[in-house]
Amino acid sequence: MICPMCNGGSTEEQSLSVFIRMDGKDAVWQCFRSNCGWKGNVKPDGVSKISQAKNGTECETDQDGEANLPVNKVYRKICEEDLHLEPLCDELVTYFSERMISPETLRRNSVMQRNWSNKIVIAFTYRRDGVLVGCKYREVSKKFSQEANTEKILYGLDDIKRARDIIIVEGEIDKLSMEEAGYRNCVSVPDGAPPQVSSKLPDKEQDKKYQYLWNCKDYLDSASRIILATDADHPGQALAEELARRLGKERCWRVNWPKKNETDICKDANEVLMFLGPQALKKVIDNAELYPIRGLFSFKDFFPEIDNYYLGIRGDELGVPTGWNSMDELYKVVPGELTVVTGVPNSGKSEWIDALLCNINDQVGWKFVLCSMENKVREHARKLLEKRIKKPFFDARYGGSAERMSIEEFEEGKQWLNETFHLIRCEDDCLPSINWVLELAKAAVLRYGVRGLVIDPYNELDHQRPSNQTETEYVSQMLTKIKRFAQHHSCHVWFVAHPRQLHNWNGGPPNMYDISGSAHFINKCDNGIVIHRNRDPNSGPVDVVQVCVRKVRNKVIGQIGDAFLSYDRVSGEFRDADKDTVAKATVAAANAAKAPHRKG
Repeated sequence: MICPMCNGGSTEEQSLSVFIRMDGKDAVWQCFRSNCGWKGNVKPDGVSKISQAKNGTECETDQDGEANLPVNKVYRKICEEDLHLEPLCDELVTYFSERMISPETLRRNSVMQRNWSNKIVIAFTYRRDGVLVGCKYREVSKKFSQEANTEKILYGLDDIKRARDIIIVEGEIDKLSMEEAGYRNCVSVPDGAPPQVSSKLPDKEQDKKYQYLWNCKDYLDSASRIILATDADHPGQALAEELARRLGKERCWRVNWPKKNETDICKDANEVLMFLGPQALKKVIDNAELYPIRGLFSFKDFFPEIDNYYLGIRGDELGVPTGWNSMDELYKVVPGELTVVTGVPNSGKSEWIDALLCNINDQVGWKFVLCSMENKVREHARKLLEKRIKKPFFDARYGGSAERMSIEEFEEGKQWLNETFHLIRCEDDCLPSINWVLELAKAAVLRYGVRGLVIDPYNELDHQRPSNQTETEYVSQMLTKIKRFAQHHSCHVWFVAHPRQLHNWNGGPPNMYDISGSAHFINKCDNGIVIHRNRDPNSGPVDVVQVCVRKVRNKVIGQIGDAFLSYDRVSGEFRDADKDTVAKATVAAANAAKAPHRKG
């Protein structure tokens, strides 16, 4: 009827809509003239609420007013006659023709026009079961507006009724373009794309920006495959993510837009149609890919990495040599792996690791970060410098007649120390946690490019755990964190863990399952090594270290077995033992294994 507030303007337009509930409990009204917008409601008690607005249309991306409306709102009923819609003029048909949209496609989709303020605008009619429920207007200059207070649905909704495959695009013209390529099972969102992905997914009742998905839920639920063909720009990709989160990523696919020239990529379906033709647009849909799900992959996603592995691009695919021929047959160092090292006290675990790091640095230039809680910094520096310079640090008894490193060698060695190693030290009285260590190790990887981390030893870390968590569960969780760090940062980790007290020790190498805390140390590591040395001069040489490789997960880089290295007490060096020494050490190890157990 004519609005009593504006009297329909100069044209006496019948712009006032009135709705009275069947049960008589409520009546609402609103004037839809752009210069009026008078609206209100009244209850049976006669008390009315009235508000005045200046404009009855809403911008495409303005959802604030919509968000404040109640969930079970009463939508305005519209029809073509009331909106004064009419067939497209020749000028607009030509406009669409230039965008490769045919008159037949325009007619089938009921694309119309409206004379609005002496300006002709395109009218995209939104229909459900053929009934007009909404209308969106577009000026040729790409300025949008919509009929207010109408139900939000997908454009072209009737075309996906009972469809198993559905294509969703970002704009009405993209939907028409898909039809030109032979796809009628396509719909467009009504409100464009968001600037970015929202931080969290709201509840259905609060999800006003995407209410059109909930309004069309019955149509969408029947689809087994939904192809998201949103725009190639950042907002378009954000829209794809928002749609996939709500529709279920497991049934979503996405398109890759082709290049329209040597430098630029097509932005949307209409650009593909205009620049490359309908067959190219059809190929885009045919080549759609599964929408990525975080944490779920196909081997194809890793083919570049697998190719590089096969071709040996990195150079460390077969592991980094240890510097000892006898060891290289059994064990090599691979980035991203965890090696657990154990052995009875004073067997040389830390010394052997230091020697290994020096060898690797000398051969391939790796840098390392050391979390060595049992070593004083100055003592650790002495041991590393002796292995590097191959001379004793002091003129002391252990050096015998060997010449002490010169001041020039010492200064040069200090420079090498500073460039090769970084230290993780806890300056407080409290024990460091594994999370604290890994955070600092991550910083060392990113800042200094370190390739190896040493944590020595396990029992110097803070191992507080929840009361409902067993030690076995805690160790499993800790080792998982370490392995993820190693893999993510392509950093090899050496983790020193002492064996529990050996009550029946026979003098031979302990077992990896003897590590204090949990069998997970051997179960979850990539490599397990026991360092052992003979203590009895009557049994065999005491300057030989037996390196027992007890686990190698990756058969490419090693195998289970024992290697024997001679230890030079003066310089701290480890060298491959000669054949006679190996024979004697092997006999000593065999005798120790047969010896009666003794209390450790």
